[in-house]
Amino acid sequence: MCSGRVDLEFVLRAFSNGMDGVFIGGCRLNECNYITHGNYDALNMVLLCKKIMEHIGLNPERLRIEFMSSADGILFAEMMSEFGNEVRELGPLGKTEGIDRNELKSKLAEIRKLVPYIKVVKNAKLASRLKSPEEYDNLFTQDEIDELFSQVVSYYIEPAKCQACMICAKRCPVEAIISARNQVHVIEQEKCIKCGTCFEVCPTKFGAVTKIPGGPVPPPIPEEKRTIVRKGKES
Repeated sequence: MCSGRVDLEFVLRAFSNGMDGVFIGGCRLNECNYITHGNYDALNMVLLCKKIMEHIGLNPERLRIEFMSSADGILFAEMMSEFGNEVRELGPLGKTEGIDRNELKSKLAEIRKLVPYIKVVKNAKLASRLKSPEEYDNLFTQDEIDELFSQVVSYYIEPAKCQACMICAKRCPVEAIISARNQVHVIEQEKCIKCGTCFEVCPTKFGAVTKIPGGPVPPPIPEEKRTIVRKGKES
């Protein structure tokens, strides 16, 4: 499998399942046989994930990526042995960092839920083609990642503008929108993954979906008040 297919979610899931370290091996940079150069995507993802790990208090050295060819069997064995020793020295996940296991699991769950949002927001940087190791530390900064999570965008459907067209509900990838015919739609914030699909597909003539960056979301309209009365149909 191309290292470029190792998703951020896979790495976070591994840590969520209690893995003490994650190692990713990829082809050498600029030696892709299929011209996709997915190893650059893997590198950028790892650099982002390391900053996220720091944000939640985990040692970023628990995640490592290395590039080698299929002929580098000895090198691979040496790297795995070295990484294994490093992880053993770090100890069980969270224990060395002083994070309670349940607290860590909760933090990782929140981050995993935001993976689609993170990838949309950082799409340009994740597509970078870094030329030298000196550039690695500058791709993502800790302040940038801290700000990312402090300014998470939420989405809200304005009751007065919603026309119950059901487009957003049909397109939502996680079925986080409560919808019914002639009923104002409501986004279930606990299910929402902040992907922005609802915002993108809402017809411009309605403009019912609004972005709320880093602030509280208005409470959902009560179910008994969600019925939309069309013009000419008032009793």
